[in-house]
Amino acid sequence: MPIALCERNPRVTAEEVLAGLCPPPTFADSTFANYRPVPGQPSQQRALDSVSSFARSLSAATPDERLRLRRWSRRRASPEPASGLYLDGGFGVGKTHLLAALWHCVPGPKLFATFVELTHLAGALGFAEAVERLSSYRLVCIDEFELDDPGDTVLMSTLLSRLIERGVSLAATSNTLPDRLGEGRFAAEDFLREIQALSSRFRVVRIDGPDYRHRELTSPAKPHDDAALLALAGSRPDASFDHFVDLCRHLEELHPSTYGALVESVGLVCLQEVRQLHDQATALRLVVFTDRLYDRGAAVAASGLALDRVFSDEMLSGGFRKKYYRAFSRLAALSHALPAT
Repeated sequence: MPIALCERNPRVTAEEVLAGLCPPPTFADSTFANYRPVPGQPSQQRALDSVSSFARSLSAATPDERLRLRRWSRRRASPEPASGLYLDGGFGVGKTHLLAALWHCVPGPKLFATFVELTHLAGALGFAEAVERLSSYRLVCIDEFELDDPGDTVLMSTLLSRLIERGVSLAATSNTLPDRLGEGRFAAEDFLREIQALSSRFRVVRIDGPDYRHRELTSPAKPHDDAALLALAGSRPDASFDHFVDLCRHLEELHPSTYGALVESVGLVCLQEVRQLHDQATALRLVVFTDRLYDRGAAVAASGLALDRVFSDEMLSGGFRKKYYRAFSRLAALSHALPAT
């Protein structure tokens, strides 16, 4: 019998979350040497050079040494050295690969988390405890940096500022420039000072190019019929099988920080009767779930609606459109990644 994700109810402690914050299996072997800049895209080589240089600077100085340098710069009224590196670019240009490569080559202690995971960690630990725990790291890498609400803006701006004050270096990826975070999602002008303070912490490196996931494919695999999908799920001991609506309801009952544990040891996720979503909260949970599947390289097969139609046109023109298009990109790749039987 295939696994039913709807019957799984993982419980993950803050300690377990903290212990698991490292590059996901998909990027376990990412290095600067195996990042392949696309010919004709010079920004990719420049990004590789910039991140490599940043890695060397971090490896050469401890947090205390970097903190002393910042204090010296203030006394001399000199520009402070960059506290962080911010990789900005579209989908599939290798931002996460470079971030993971940075993490792999810099001496610890270090942490790698998505923005969602980091905000969930701060909530689970409490702000003061999060500052205390994270201040012990030489490097904090933040993937998919996005501000979804005013509370996150204030929380993350304050948290990252406190870490920088304690000598922690930051590196982040996003497809939105740091001074435009939150734009289109909420009244960003009301939080402009917070956003500008946040953006001033980073040196921005732009990466352009085509989505590598779509260099050979442009859309998800065609949907299966229900009988074929069930047979496919039954053919693999690591396959799950759930009705799409039931899974969406189940995700609502779980904290997003548990989504990774939810799909632990699952190599193929089968979704029956996929349909279009019109509720924003449900859609955003599906985005986080898709990210955790992509992290683990789990294939996806579905019946019903094609996976590139799961988000409504209204959602694709709204403030979260970049999240939804990233999910499309990843679902397309995963739908073509069925492991051999």
